[in-house]
Amino acid sequence: MATEEEFDIVDTEDNVVGQAPRSVVHAYRWLHRAVHIFVFNSRGELLVHKRSSTKDECPGLYTSSASGHLSAGEDYEPAAVRELQEELGLISPLEWLRKFPAGVATSYEFSGLYRTITDAPPQFDPGEIESGEFYQLSDVAAWIERAPADFTPCFQTLFAWYWPTYGDSSK
Repeated sequence: MATEEEFDIVDTEDNVVGQAPRSVVHAYRWLHRAVHIFVFNSRGELLVHKRSSTKDECPGLYTSSASGHLSAGEDYEPAAVRELQEELGLISPLEWLRKFPAGVATSYEFSGLYRTITDAPPQFDPGEIESGEFYQLSDVAAWIERAPADFTPCFQTLFAWYWPTYGDSSK
């Protein structure tokens, strides 16, 4: 039997104050940490994936190219490198963009956002990802406006900041 993941519990300033198993952190909605990676191809299109229907949170919704929790004692950048490889089978240089505060919109996670550009084909982890495609940013923005319930709240938060900040400059 696999052991449950341990997460760092953090305070409102993102300082570690303890550790607990994933299920406990989520049940009590304790503040913790996650990373999100926006993967772009050389045409400036963003990879958006549909979460597996077996996920415990937001099953079947669309979200960031890759994302995941930081393990206890892990920093943001190593977690981003790990998640990119685990979920998409990709190794690509990451650019730090910003950290979003923990709250309802981010599932009580301080969310570190990274970006990378690669034309390597993603290899989706079927336990995490049902499907994924590259889209123009303007198409993602229109889709979110038309059908916000198709997307995770956290992705909507990250994209709402990214779109007006970077627009099509990711090409």
